[in-house]
Amino acid sequence: MSGGLLALLDDVALIARTASASVDDIAGMAAKTSAKAAGVVIDDAAVTPQYVSDVSPARELPMIWKITKGSLRNKLVIVLPIALLLNAVAPWALVPILMVGGTYLCFEGAEKIAQKLGGHHEDPSAKGAKNEKTLVRSAITTDLILSAEIMIISLDQVKDEPFLMETAVLIAVGILMTVVVYGAVAVLVKVDDIGLGMIQRGHTPRLGRALVTAMPYVLSLIGVVGTVAMLWVGGHLIIRGLHEVFGWHALHDLIERGVHAVGGGAIGWCVETGISLVIGLIAGFIVFGVMSLVAKVRSR
Repeated sequence: MSGGLLALLDDVALIARTASASVDDIAGMAAKTSAKAAGVVIDDAAVTPQYVSDVSPARELPMIWKITKGSLRNKLVIVLPIALLLNAVAPWALVPILMVGGTYLCFEGAEKIAQKLGGHHEDPSAKGAKNEKTLVRSAITTDLILSAEIMIISLDQVKDEPFLMETAVLIAVGILMTVVVYGAVAVLVKVDDIGLGMIQRGHTPRLGRALVTAMPYVLSLIGVVGTVAMLWVGGHLIIRGLHEVFGWHALHDLIERGVHAVGGGAIGWCVETGISLVIGLIAGFIVFGVMSLVAKVRSR
């Protein structure tokens, strides 16, 4: 009887050690794949604050929480099953889907630039409960494309792993990335409130005033970075699709030659980003022009 109990305890210990090793493997692979998608994560963090830049302070965190839940839903409920299915039955379809998403990002970036150049500014008082839904929906739609790239970049790192490991790593990456991005966004948009609290409590009021004064400029800069990020990521996805799917290598080769000419590294990254940004800007304004023309025709 005691021998059977000891054998059972040995089995339990073995299962526990195996499970622990699996968790360590998942954590290690999730960290590795997350690093590969770090560029997109930065883009995601830069894009999001512009959606809450003009809403009342009391609604900032509730909106970010709604966007966070939408982002998790994007990654784990929409992108993950589709990516795993396509990777199993039609891996060739992943890049074209990202290409379509990239075109949408370019359109959004071009639309924002056109609004700025045209002097169109929304009235902040119009950003009420009804418009809040529109802003959240727009943020979640943009997040869907960035989430898709994060998950597919991550999938590319683990595509040869067993299905369960592949799934577990992608779930871990999806949760980790969402917490990091929207946790950072939540802190960022509340810095001015933190500064105001410092002033009111009399604790380091000079620092508090500096935070309050600086944050409008910081958020404006982040809005610009977010627009640039949309165009950069979108242009990158279009160039990748033209190269890998349609066999048109001119833009990809141009980037390769440019990166090689400057010796790679940080300057090479700037060259690649700059070319992707220009292509994204061109593609975005083409789509924006077509959509504007269609809207005019429909209004008549």
